[in-house]
Amino acid sequence: MNTLYFKYAIEVEQTGSITQAAENLFMAQPNLSKAIKELEDTLGITIFERNSKGVIPTKKGIEFLKYAKNVLRQINKMEALAIDENDQKQSFRLVISKESYVVDALVQFIAELDFKKEIEIYVKKLSGVEAITAVNEGIFDLGLIECQANYETYFRDYLQEKNISYDLIWEFKKTLLISKDSPLVQERNLAESTLSHYTEILTGKNSIPYLSVNHELKIDNQLNKKIYITEQQTQLDVLSAVPQTYMWEGPIAENVLCSRDLVQRYCDVPNNSYKDLLIYSKGYKFSQLDKKFIDKLYAKKNKVAYK
Repeated sequence: MNTLYFKYAIEVEQTGSITQAAENLFMAQPNLSKAIKELEDTLGITIFERNSKGVIPTKKGIEFLKYAKNVLRQINKMEALAIDENDQKQSFRLVISKESYVVDALVQFIAELDFKKEIEIYVKKLSGVEAITAVNEGIFDLGLIECQANYETYFRDYLQEKNISYDLIWEFKKTLLISKDSPLVQERNLAESTLSHYTEILTGKNSIPYLSVNHELKIDNQLNKKIYITEQQTQLDVLSAVPQTYMWEGPIAENVLCSRDLVQRYCDVPNNSYKDLLIYSKGYKFSQLDKKFIDKLYAKKNKVAYK
């Protein structure tokens, strides 16, 4: 039985879509569908039910996926033993719920790898709760999540329930990210009421443990004009080209602001305190590559924090 198909099935479960799972796995949709069918034929069960809204696991499928995750978790541990004995392979697995300075750290980290050795790097962006689940299931070793300070207790309790440790990277206030041509640049004292005529760009709806699935992790300004864009580069393109838009964001590197003709301005609003947390399974032993990335992460954070 091909355990790679286990990974395929888990990705389909997480996305609820064959098409989206294929895109995440960088493979053609027909090939993924064929792989799932072969896996179902081998097992003699139906793992997923197809409907107009996507795919959902069957009762037997849920049971299989639970075992599949355990199998992959054990395989990852066995591979880690081999890596400890043979430093020729550079393996690193990270899940993130945000980009900004994290991407800068990742780019520098990858640039300094030894390209004469084998490289296996996995990086994926998910929501905070999805990232916690991915680390808990052993799909990723490290995670970087952002949580609003108001809801930190919910995240801490959820991490404890999932047997996950965490380290605080930093606590920060978000600022308005806007085009240099935005009329907001000329405002001396930005307040929440100032934003009523502008359109907000958001990453999407993020769930909070134990709360509503679609609860938004954002500053509550009660606006109805919103544009949801999940991809950061597209967000920045829209902000740069459309002066009537804005976005709440933590500090961003100066080179990124300059390249996009963007500026950050402080705006006095309530509940504006956020934390970035590095998460990992309890008892997890950091590899040398993990430590190198964490060093880059703190360095990049310090650069944007004290600019």
